[in-house]
Amino acid sequence: MSDTHSPRLADDDPSATSTVTRTSTATEAYAGSVPATARRRGSVVSWSVPVAAVLSGAVLLVLGLRVGGALTTALPGLPDAGPITTRALPVVRLLSDGLATVTVGMLVTAAFLLPGDGRSVAPHGYLLLRRAGVAALGWSVTALALMVLTVSDLLGQPLATLRPATVVSFATTISQGQSLTVQAGLALTVAVLSRSGVSRGLAATVTILALVAVLPPAFTGHSAGAGNHQVAVTSLALHVLAAAVWIGGLVALLMVRRSRLLPDAVARYSRLALGCFVAVSVSGLANAAVRLGAVDHLWQSRYGWLVLGKLAALLILGALGAAHRVRTLPALRAGRHWAFGRLAAGELTVFAATVGLAVALSRSPTPIPTDGVDADPITELLGFPMPAAPTAEHLLGQPLPDLFFLTLCALGVGGYLAGVRRLRVRGDHWPLTRTASWLGGLLLLAAVTDLGVARYAYVLFSAHMAQHMVLSMLVPILLVSGAPVTLALRALRRPADPQVRGAREWLLIAVHSRVSRVLTHPLVALGIYTVSLFGLYFSDLLGVLMRSHLGHLAMLTHFVVAGCLLFWVLIGIDPGRRRLPHPLLVLIHLASMMAHGFFGLVLLQTTTVLAPDWYTAVHPTWAASLLADQRLGAGIAWAFGELPAVVVMIILIRQWIHADKREQGRLNRAADRADATGAEDDLARYNAFLAAAADSDSDPRRTAGR
Repeated sequence: MSDTHSPRLADDDPSATSTVTRTSTATEAYAGSVPATARRRGSVVSWSVPVAAVLSGAVLLVLGLRVGGALTTALPGLPDAGPITTRALPVVRLLSDGLATVTVGMLVTAAFLLPGDGRSVAPHGYLLLRRAGVAALGWSVTALALMVLTVSDLLGQPLATLRPATVVSFATTISQGQSLTVQAGLALTVAVLSRSGVSRGLAATVTILALVAVLPPAFTGHSAGAGNHQVAVTSLALHVLAAAVWIGGLVALLMVRRSRLLPDAVARYSRLALGCFVAVSVSGLANAAVRLGAVDHLWQSRYGWLVLGKLAALLILGALGAAHRVRTLPALRAGRHWAFGRLAAGELTVFAATVGLAVALSRSPTPIPTDGVDADPITELLGFPMPAAPTAEHLLGQPLPDLFFLTLCALGVGGYLAGVRRLRVRGDHWPLTRTASWLGGLLLLAAVTDLGVARYAYVLFSAHMAQHMVLSMLVPILLVSGAPVTLALRALRRPADPQVRGAREWLLIAVHSRVSRVLTHPLVALGIYTVSLFGLYFSDLLGVLMRSHLGHLAMLTHFVVAGCLLFWVLIGIDPGRRRLPHPLLVLIHLASMMAHGFFGLVLLQTTTVLAPDWYTAVHPTWAASLLADQRLGAGIAWAFGELPAVVVMIILIRQWIHADKREQGRLNRAADRADATGAEDDLARYNAFLAAAADSDSDPRRTAGR
């Protein structure tokens, strides 16, 4: 990459220096201020940390594979992939996970933990971006290698006898192969983008893309094959994300440990690491509970022994994190930068051992088989047995927890209440109605996605449509009325360093970004809401999304997001795009009502079953026919929108009246000021203009001339 991409000042500025020069200068200045013994310790740390981490990860990987039974010899008569695949597969997986973690950590540190240089990343952030590009390229290569080894392992064919056509078929038709293909492609995209510029916005975008690239393999394997997909898959995804940020951030900080910006960066990382520790703990326990099936399997199964090993490592990491907050942060503020390296090196060694155990767990058989021959086909599809006939008790009880929506709701409730409390401590007022609206929306979201009604939404089209209507209309109206963005902008503190972008600064950038302006355009928001209705149900998309837990999550999330976009345009309070006049908003609302009613009418007249492959496979014996249940769902869609539409219209008219009152009050105050000062106000000038126009029309000479 040429120097034109380096974050630097203008060439005619005498203080302008390139990123590399500034980095070298900062490093030399720091090195000169550190005693020679400390520099020698830092040099030892720079070499010993990766060596110790690699050794600990490798040792725990081999030990975990032996304890978990993943290295046992294949049974006679069964195909065997050979010793190369058996030994290389976990090693390549460990290498791929390590490169993914390092990539994510360097990008997170460059984009969010280090201060910037205007609109560009900091000099050390620039170096982290370049190193992240190299790591991401290696990540992409190892993902492809992992795909080849996985084919060899699944088919029991040695690598020498594996045909390219078989690998291509696996990569394009099997879920495990598709996930690795997607991951390799995303990692390659991260490698290219991380070296294509140095803006902080680009760094943040690449970071999000890298986090997404971590996820695809989490939706296959043990969790996807186990019962209760809703907990197993989502908990593993949260576990992988939090662990990547936690471990990778520490690796990246060790790379910039000689920077003068280290104390503030470590302080920000410490808060982030605490959240990651909680997320890793909760998601790990939830995932282990699903895979183990019973508490006694912790000590009665080999898989349970590995889980206990990971739990012990997690406790050690928690203790090391507490030591960082108690000892390292004060030492860094006192100027003893080398104090961070010693403790972080030990923590990283434990991290590497934990990753080795995690890879061994992924290769070890669980106490509950994930692909049993006698498994219930309904449980295989849904993740839970077929529910009984619906009753009020079954709909409100028998919860089906999904950690994705539970986590969103918990964070939404906690963050909102914390913001309200901060405003009240500061002496500011926040309307109670907004708080009640926000909390009501989140509780309703949690209810329809985690209670018994969520079970029936998988097997009954009518229950699915009721869930859709609630998520796309009632929940968004309540959430938008809570004005969360306004609360966040008022409650979040500005960083002490103006070059640091905190949560408030990133939120402002997102609200005023070009993407936000496009999505919140009234016609775009109305189009997304309307097209998603017809596009989902009058195509094959519904059946495809219902068969995948990830697709099902994406569909439900889209319902909420599309509804929030539309109702933010209509009745939103939060800042963003300039609001349209209220008469136009009323027309847009009427258009959305007409589109919704037309959708319900068309669905009522449909005589073919929608998503027949899915609903035929999961149709309960106690339910009515597929077409009768579909007509019930169409009736729900047609009639459900009446009450929310009336509520929105009332809110719009009320806002219209209040806007007119505020405008009239402004004009009255301007008139009063004009009377007091003797100057003309806007209203007086407008009246004079009308009077002059009337006189002109009544003049016969001007009329004759025309």
